[in-house]
Amino acid sequence: LINYIRISAGTQVRAQDEEGGDGLDANAEELCQDRPGDEYFRLSVEGDCRDVVRCDKATEIGVTRLATVRCPTGLAFDIERQTCDWKTNVKNCDQLESKRTCTRSGLKQITCPSGLAFDVDKQTCDWKGKVTNCDKLEKPRKVLPILKTDEPVCPEGKLSCGNGECVDKELFCNGKPDCKDESDENACTVETDPNRAPDCDPTQCVLPDCYCSADGTRIPGNIDPQQVPQMITITFNGAVNVDNIDLYEEVFNGQRQNPNGCQIRGTFFVSHKYTNYSAVQDLHRRGHEIAVFSLTHKEDPQYWSQGTYDDWLAEMAGARLIIERFANITDGSIIGMRAPYLRVGGNKQFEMMADQFFVYDASITASLGRVPIWPYTLYFRMPHRCNGNGGNCPSRSHPVWEMVMNELDRRDDPTFDESLPGCHMVDSCSNIQTGEQFARLLRHNFNRHFNSNRAPLGLHFHASWLKSKKEYKEELIKFIEEMIARSDVYFVTMVQVIKWMQQPTELSALRDFQDWKETCDEKGLPYCSLPNACPLTTRELPGETLRLFTCMECPNNYPWLLDPTGDGFSVKK
Repeated sequence: LINYIRISAGTQVRAQDEEGGDGLDANAEELCQDRPGDEYFRLSVEGDCRDVVRCDKATEIGVTRLATVRCPTGLAFDIERQTCDWKTNVKNCDQLESKRTCTRSGLKQITCPSGLAFDVDKQTCDWKGKVTNCDKLEKPRKVLPILKTDEPVCPEGKLSCGNGECVDKELFCNGKPDCKDESDENACTVETDPNRAPDCDPTQCVLPDCYCSADGTRIPGNIDPQQVPQMITITFNGAVNVDNIDLYEEVFNGQRQNPNGCQIRGTFFVSHKYTNYSAVQDLHRRGHEIAVFSLTHKEDPQYWSQGTYDDWLAEMAGARLIIERFANITDGSIIGMRAPYLRVGGNKQFEMMADQFFVYDASITASLGRVPIWPYTLYFRMPHRCNGNGGNCPSRSHPVWEMVMNELDRRDDPTFDESLPGCHMVDSCSNIQTGEQFARLLRHNFNRHFNSNRAPLGLHFHASWLKSKKEYKEELIKFIEEMIARSDVYFVTMVQVIKWMQQPTELSALRDFQDWKETCDEKGLPYCSLPNACPLTTRELPGETLRLFTCMECPNNYPWLLDPTGDGFSVKK
């Protein structure tokens, strides 16, 4: 692993010429020495900033070649982010390669862009105000336990700490250091946790309660792909309010129906602040799924990745309590959640979910692959690598479904062989700048799923992105209407996907699938036409007066972490 270090004042570093003069004429073998095959770099700073290359080590013929990549017209290649973007967003066209590191060829230098500083703990450039370790020369090195030895070094049931101390195996990776050198908490990934969930065993993992497969691509019930409905899940993250209610009305207008005669449905991951709970109540009345997106939506990613059990309890169970009370959702249907910024909280998050009867999480992403992955339960080990998510995916066994987010293929020209990193949220596909590009992305990714194993296609949005350009909304609606004209495509909620997986049903019998008929019709009339606009304060947010829109009675205080009901009965955390 590469570890970037900070060079103290006075240290002399012999860096390569940034103009690139000493490397442009070198052959591929020299250029590719110590360089990973997935790193793109420039051969020249001349031209329009569209062309980069990567090392293609063709081992079968024993040579190293340079594979050329060219961004689409109008875009340029951002060498630091390793992706194509609009030229106005790319500020490093004069840069030949990405961050310079320590390699076998010697010490090389990395310089953060102006206004940023290097965070040695996170190992990345960040805004100066957020970097608090400028006094550190390097990232602290963690002592690792001794888990693999030729001969046993500890009694049965115990494992060796890094210092040779023997500790009970069950104490490793429990969130609390038990070794004197704390090494028992330093090897806790999905791959290294000594108490990790076992690999998938299809003989033990049986529907309806458990589902797994070796690589995650197997179709539930082993149904022929031609008889599998292509399920599409449209989800929205964030507050529901006057800024986006009109968009939801247009997309889900009550006239667009699935082949079984039921209206198309979506899933809304609702955050608390600025949410109009009367609007949430109406979305639920109309058959959409309401799920949780946290109470505070704090901006610090580490708050979520390193959150304690109690943090996740207050954020997610507290948010659910608020929605149930002020949107008057009393049927126990709020059973899903998504982590803000998709920063998964590891085992602590999923322990809380099991204790609080959350059925599924929808935060873990799967890297773009040839065949997409089906949702799975976490009784057994994840069938794919932990992709992003703060690197803190759950390693233990949990009775929770994971509605995995398959990355979208964002290539403008799908026939182009060179790969680009996928994107999990539609609005994170930075190369989409026009409605035409968005339309191509929708249809290409539909075909990827439909023509392979028909794993559910997730289209995950922030409403503000869809509203940023009228053509985005128009293209989404056009895509939906094109799809509902087919007999093999269904727009469903996350829970409806799980219900189908628990009882895999072929297309020919799907029109009468009762679990999808439960929310087929809208229930009753809107609860109120003019909700209460409650101006409220809380001691937890001093100086702020916030309005809570609800058809229910106004609470005494603005609901927050220590007082989710707003009754003022704060409980010490």
